[in-house]
Amino acid sequence: TTRIQGKERRTKGRKEVCGYPLSIFFIVVNEFCERFSYYGMRAVLVLYFKYFLRWDDDLATSIYHTFVAFCYLTPILGAIVADSWLGKFKTIIYLSIVYAIGQVAMAVSAIHDITDTDRDGTPDNMTFHVVMSMVGLFLIALGTGGIKPCVAAFGGDQFGDHQERQRRTFFSVFYLCINGGSLLSTIITPILRAQECGIYSQQKCYSLAFGVPAALMLVALVVFIVGSGMYYKAEPQGNIMLDVCKCIWFAIKNRNRHRRKQYSKKEHWMDWAEEKYDKLLIAQIKMVLKVLFLYIPLPMFWTLFDQKGSRWTLQATNMDGNFGALIIQPDQMQTVNPILILTLVPIMDNLIYPLIQKCGLNFTPLRRMTVGMLLAAIAFVCAALVQIQIDTTLPTFPSASQSQMKLLNMALLMLTLFLHRFKSFLDLQASNEFLTFNEETINVSIGNPPVTKLITLAKEKLSEVLYSICRVNVEMKEYMFQLSDHYFFVHVRFVNGMKKTVNISTPAANFGLISSLSYSNYSLFKNGKTVFTIQSGSQACDFSRDFGFGSSYTFFIPSTLVFGESCHQSITAAEDIKPNSVHMALQIPQYFFITAGEVMFSVTGLEFSYSQAPSNMKAVLQAGWLFTVAIGNFIVLIVAELAKIPKQWAEYLLFACLLLAVCVIFSFMAYFYTYIDPMEIEAQFKKKDDEDEKDLKNKKRS
Repeated sequence: TTRIQGKERRTKGRKEVCGYPLSIFFIVVNEFCERFSYYGMRAVLVLYFKYFLRWDDDLATSIYHTFVAFCYLTPILGAIVADSWLGKFKTIIYLSIVYAIGQVAMAVSAIHDITDTDRDGTPDNMTFHVVMSMVGLFLIALGTGGIKPCVAAFGGDQFGDHQERQRRTFFSVFYLCINGGSLLSTIITPILRAQECGIYSQQKCYSLAFGVPAALMLVALVVFIVGSGMYYKAEPQGNIMLDVCKCIWFAIKNRNRHRRKQYSKKEHWMDWAEEKYDKLLIAQIKMVLKVLFLYIPLPMFWTLFDQKGSRWTLQATNMDGNFGALIIQPDQMQTVNPILILTLVPIMDNLIYPLIQKCGLNFTPLRRMTVGMLLAAIAFVCAALVQIQIDTTLPTFPSASQSQMKLLNMALLMLTLFLHRFKSFLDLQASNEFLTFNEETINVSIGNPPVTKLITLAKEKLSEVLYSICRVNVEMKEYMFQLSDHYFFVHVRFVNGMKKTVNISTPAANFGLISSLSYSNYSLFKNGKTVFTIQSGSQACDFSRDFGFGSSYTFFIPSTLVFGESCHQSITAAEDIKPNSVHMALQIPQYFFITAGEVMFSVTGLEFSYSQAPSNMKAVLQAGWLFTVAIGNFIVLIVAELAKIPKQWAEYLLFACLLLAVCVIFSFMAYFYTYIDPMEIEAQFKKKDDEDEKDLKNKKRS
């Protein structure tokens, strides 16, 4: 009571705007900038792992979910530090500094220069980039998780008891800022990432995509500090989570100590703590444990939900993002989630739930959560169907016992491949697809009479054999362009079959001089229409081509090329890699189902936890809820690293089946759960304590 009265005295004299404490405007702006910083960095994170650090899909997914898991473990640490030692204000300040340093470290980790980059834009000094990014992610997880339980509660502390209506409005605006920051950052940072920066134009600008969130985090910190003199700063009052843990630990020890005694039976195992702790506290812990028991199956939902930022983003890199006037980047598809949240929450609250109630159905919170799990499982079935469609369009890569080779004939003579089959290629032709071999060597012959060359193939490699005009000159090279960003660029090269040197250029790039019977390196282009100019001396001609996402082409200039308007008819092309043909719009159904599941599961789950928690232990259940998110992300690691399922669609179906199984278990647990009114139970204990205290006084008087 003294603490509440003290707060009332300290909050009444503070500046107000329209009935709201002026200090909360600094907190709202701080939260918007912080959420922009976090979700903006996270939106491009898995692509940074895959295309900048050159990790494979499984490793990129594992590190991504490890980071997310730590972001949901550290709130427990932040709550303990704030409530027990530093207080909310100092905790937010100190951990925000740690947070900002982490974001800056991420931006620095993505910087590359001419001394640190090879020919295709790949950083050479990977150790520096990996170490810096891991340090940055650790600091970000510590910072964002540590301040998560503090900021909203600190904002609520700014209101007096006479401002209950304003406090409710504040929390609505607060969560609107969370979703607004998430939505804007998920739109903006992929655009920044897609810019070209650095020495090599083909290198995407991850440093800018991380740098802007770092700047926003610094702004968030500065804004919060500016409002320092206006805040009500409650002193730390001790952490209820520590008290709960101590009470549970004492009950367990005391029970084990009396287990062998015949009289050592209690109605509930927590009753063994009555020797040391108050009965009201024990009753409150019993209520919390009852809800935490229901939390056991919940991590599986988060296992599926958080993959929209990892597996689903990687899935989108093999899809076509051309929506006509709008080109969607793979990481921008994540914006569908916050857009649908802002749309579905009012629809569910004002239309769907009332309609179900009018139909006479008792759609309890636990039933809503069960339906939310089913919707998430359906989302992953949709993702599996999309992946099956994608797999039919992707090239087949060699296994560990196979090799793949592409033949390119520039010899102006017939080239023949003999190996269980007969394949011939005329001059200035290439095999339209990779030829797969189980053998270690093959024979290739050219001309008549034939000259035969023995080619040694590399296992698990994509290679190509290039025959030049000299019969005995055979060149073998690895298909290097496969290592570049498959989705973000189109790979184009030219083979000059003319007897004179040509120059090929576009408004965006110049292939330079290509000598007779030679070829250019691959150049990278954006998708869409590109106009090429072929020039030899004073003669020139133009031809154009529309390129799809992720495609690769080799263009052949014949010796009979006639310069003029019709020159494009003589130029032939070999499609090395087909463009992405499955449209990104096919991901919308899976995003719809996963978001609808989130609304029914997450929003309802938080409401259920709040209603079933004792008044002084709502933070304990909040910590337990966040812990289920962390465990869910660790489950992704186990599956990604241990299961090693070769087909991605099969992994999606595995997750869907696991969630369905967990959903059945949860539905049984929910069926036997009895809803309680914590305030009524607490009132009964307080009434009993008052009666016991009154009886004790009467006995003393008598």
